[in-house]
Amino acid sequence: MLIRRTSLAAAVAVATLGLLAAGPAFADYAKPPEHLLKVLKAPPPPAPNIDPSGQRLLLTTAQTYPSITRVAQPYLKLAGVRLEPKNRSRHDTPGGYGIPACVADFTLVEIASGKSTKVNLPQGCAGAAQWSADGSRFAFQNAVDTSVQLWVGDAATGQVKQVPNVQLNPIFGYTVQWLGGSQSLLVKLVPANQGPAPSNGGTPTGPDAQESLGSSGESSTYEARDTLTSVHDEKLFAYYGASQLAVVDAAAGSVRPVGQPALYNDVNAAPDGVHVLTETLKAPFSHAVTYQRFANDVAVLDLGNGRNTVLASLPLADRVPVHGVPEGPRGYDWRSTDPATLVYAEALDKGDWKVSVPHRDRVLMLKAPFTGKPVEIARTAQRFEGFAWSADPAVSFQFENDENRHWMQARIVDVDQPKKEGRLLWDMSSDELYGNPGNLVFKRLPSGAPVVRQEGNTVFLRGQGASPQGDRPFLDALNLGTLKSERLFRSAADAYEQVIGFSATPGHLVTWHQSVMDPPNAFVRLLGERIDNAKAGEAQFESKPTALTKLVDPTPEVRQIQKRLVTYKRADGVDLSFTLYTPPGYKEGQRVPAILYAYPADFANAAQAGQVSGSQQTFTRLQPYRLMLLAGYAIIDNASFPIVGDPKNAYDTYLEQLEADAKAAVDKAVELGVVDRNRIGVTGHSHGGLMTANLIAHTTLFKAGVATSGSYNKTFTPFGFQNERRSVWQAQDVYLKASPFFYADKIKLPLLLVHGEDDANPGTEPFQSRKLYQAIRGNGGTTRLVMLPNEPHWYTALESNEQLVYEMLNWFDTYVKNAK
Repeated sequence: MLIRRTSLAAAVAVATLGLLAAGPAFADYAKPPEHLLKVLKAPPPPAPNIDPSGQRLLLTTAQTYPSITRVAQPYLKLAGVRLEPKNRSRHDTPGGYGIPACVADFTLVEIASGKSTKVNLPQGCAGAAQWSADGSRFAFQNAVDTSVQLWVGDAATGQVKQVPNVQLNPIFGYTVQWLGGSQSLLVKLVPANQGPAPSNGGTPTGPDAQESLGSSGESSTYEARDTLTSVHDEKLFAYYGASQLAVVDAAAGSVRPVGQPALYNDVNAAPDGVHVLTETLKAPFSHAVTYQRFANDVAVLDLGNGRNTVLASLPLADRVPVHGVPEGPRGYDWRSTDPATLVYAEALDKGDWKVSVPHRDRVLMLKAPFTGKPVEIARTAQRFEGFAWSADPAVSFQFENDENRHWMQARIVDVDQPKKEGRLLWDMSSDELYGNPGNLVFKRLPSGAPVVRQEGNTVFLRGQGASPQGDRPFLDALNLGTLKSERLFRSAADAYEQVIGFSATPGHLVTWHQSVMDPPNAFVRLLGERIDNAKAGEAQFESKPTALTKLVDPTPEVRQIQKRLVTYKRADGVDLSFTLYTPPGYKEGQRVPAILYAYPADFANAAQAGQVSGSQQTFTRLQPYRLMLLAGYAIIDNASFPIVGDPKNAYDTYLEQLEADAKAAVDKAVELGVVDRNRIGVTGHSHGGLMTANLIAHTTLFKAGVATSGSYNKTFTPFGFQNERRSVWQAQDVYLKASPFFYADKIKLPLLLVHGEDDANPGTEPFQSRKLYQAIRGNGGTTRLVMLPNEPHWYTALESNEQLVYEMLNWFDTYVKNAK
């Protein structure tokens, strides 16, 4: 039977007759009811971005959902990157999870006066803007039919202009960056006179042959995504990957090519604006891993004379231990306070966390002209994570991380005196929320280099402010002498307000404020007099706000939805929480159908697993599954689903903990008198999709489930998944037990499977849903499979999201709300 845009009632009637579960196809995309559709298509709030000088705020509004026409544009799969050959634009985000969003609107707001200027964007698909170091200009990419353009905007007037004769090549990222300040840009161009792309005439030129000659070493499942499969693929990769570096004068628009075309991956300009760190990919190319693991040369290019100094020639890294790092030099970066000084790390444990050594990494420094011997400046007991540079050369913040214990350390060091012991600043669990001190606040030097913002002996920390009552973002002042923090600002308990930057006017902060009823808006706050009787954890200074923007609510009907934070315990005593949303018009004491949404997370110990994250004071926006609120469902949202234990073996009890998490959440929601125990559904995406299928297979807590883009047979990720580091050959029972595919004969409750046809997320390839559907169907279960054309791991097109909401509503209405 073929359904052609059937009404919701008709679809439910068909499903009730048992025909929906048999798997009819759609002639075209379906839509949910109009009141859900209106909210789905509402524009998102803009993202604020303060210029480095603190004078202006740039509000960037992204397009909500592109059309399927754009998502379906032809593209090439080249070693982990998806490229549209017609204009050489990226068809995926750097993480490979969806189509890059086009900017729908740029608006400039003067912080001192509140004056607003809308930027007239060019035709095409504009990308995010990058501020120059002094805030006088901003640059952005714009994809049109046959090329990717470079545009530069004037911050004072909002006028933008295209830089002529520039065709960008964004295949590997690092495409546009300000160079040594605010007057020029370093860009990657499509090489001139490159000629037509290689062609094989549409006929394969030979088989895809790979071999392994007995060398040992792990190869993580998560490295392989859209890998090369033929000699022709290799030629296309070399053709489209080649870039020409060039310097662009932002005012005059002149373009000066530098060096020779090459397969430039990472490109990073030094603070002096003359030296550029480059990572150049080189053949032979692997068919087993993506380009990030290809052999490459690390070099420094002198933009003045074109001289190229090779620092390291690194081999193919296709045997990197799971959760490990490659051997040899890695993580090259510039020291922000020197004109041209590099810092990088080398593993002392072969990059393998299983090797026991007194120090895992050593850190080295190399100064221009890069021909001398590097100086060792540190050895770290755990994996080196990088430096945060202060404007004071004698003060730097060194970070390291212990992945085995989920533990981090930070020290204040002087890299110019490596024998001098640093001062321990933080030594804590990386999972810690309540005691998290926050992140260092940065500013830009005139060169554009980032440094920690420092005033006298004080640096600043900005954090989410997690608490048992939810997040309350804060700004602290950290005294470098005493290492004590003083609270300058904390969000009110009835709102969610973050400090997004410092105004050019001394003593003024810019914040982004929202509440359940108030849409996000920018405020300017003047820090006032000290409050001597301020309570612990509260701000020590009175802060007075002034509204800077006046953005309106695009979906006032959503304000009828109520939400509350709910805390409870798992049977073993682990603290848990969820946010409970109730539908519009809900009355206390009424029991309604509900949907539980969760994404399991791994924790090394129970103390951090139970900490509350997120806020109930944010402006409510409805993601596709939350739209079920407008159809009369309660949502048990972001329920805590911790998997607690030593990362070496925590997944030995994965299934038991999953069931305990679910039972605790369901019991609490029922206890509150809101949820009807006999009408609860469950849904989750990716790792949450795996969770959903397992709960449907192993519990009777739910009437039905909707699993999206999951991985249901973990033996196809044999070298680890999530925080499981053992291979399937070391922990076969764990892999089988975590895989609902092997329990398909027990899946008798209705399970809807949705997946993107072009999902390249390692481990969640589309066959995972197809195979589970076939297994459930073959064992007589109730199931439905919906494959969304052209969609990656996260669904991008408007039509796809309309279909998702339609499917989810039909499924839950049939098997949860109206279940017999």
